[in-house]
Amino acid sequence: MTPPPGWYRDPSAPHVERWWDGTAWTEHRRAPEATASPSPTPPVPGPQGYGPQSTVPMTPGRPTAGGASGRAPKVVALVAAGAVLLTAIVTGVIVLGKDDGGAGVDTAPTLATTAPVDREPASDTPTPSDSASEPAADDPAVVTDQLNGITLPLLAGWVRPRNLTEADVLMTTDGTYECPADFGYCRHGEVSSRTATADDGTSPEAIAKADIQDAAGDAYDRDLVGRRPFGGIESHQVVGSGRVTVSGRAGYFVRWRVTTAEGPGGYVQSLAFPSRVGTESPVVVRYVFDAGEDGPPLADMDRFTQGIRSTAD
Repeated sequence: MTPPPGWYRDPSAPHVERWWDGTAWTEHRRAPEATASPSPTPPVPGPQGYGPQSTVPMTPGRPTAGGASGRAPKVVALVAAGAVLLTAIVTGVIVLGKDDGGAGVDTAPTLATTAPVDREPASDTPTPSDSASEPAADDPAVVTDQLNGITLPLLAGWVRPRNLTEADVLMTTDGTYECPADFGYCRHGEVSSRTATADDGTSPEAIAKADIQDAAGDAYDRDLVGRRPFGGIESHQVVGSGRVTVSGRAGYFVRWRVTTAEGPGGYVQSLAFPSRVGTESPVVVRYVFDAGEDGPPLADMDRFTQGIRSTAD
């Protein structure tokens, strides 16, 4: 378990804070700010330890009884050593005594058991984007589209969206890679949904056939800011289409195999079906899978479709 980067109590000098870069201690230190929240428990080192420790200047405290006998400095040193040992063993509460007799209590936050990919630094207020890849025991392994009243199963290798600007993305494959053509980072798979409009068509078949070209272009031709992460689409081939039952409703799907200028290309599918909630407007679910051995299994498209359920159930 690796804590995220941040300022933590320095195990070698608990009266100062030291920067942890996510994998190892750096040489950057600072005095704790009086108005700042208590620093979390310092990370526990791996087998290689923390590496060489540089000497940290100590600010003398108020003189205490003991004078020339030297007993007071020894007591301070023992307290500091005890704090370091307690920090390495206990990941809970650290109590540091002050020289003037006061006491301050630092409560360490609970660290996640897994470190999500591409996760922004945690804030005091949890957000939906901070969800872990695997739902808790009391959270069904599904992703919900409340607007269109459907749920999709969260299959192995897929996670809820994190750090994405597209509001209609329901899930992505875990992790990113450098796009083969234009600058940026790409994902091997993505599932999104939206509500169809009157301009899309009146039947699931018409909607799916009209949407597939836009779905392929958005995924493999140009992104939202005009970049061409795969160098553009060179050709496509229809590899599947037909009627399909989705959550008890008659739907239609169209699947393309897309060839791109750079990279292995991919598969794009548009699935349209009427919702069972609200105005029962047609819903469009898009699947975008990279081709090649790094892409998700193509059978996941069928698993997603078969697992779609209405929130009314």
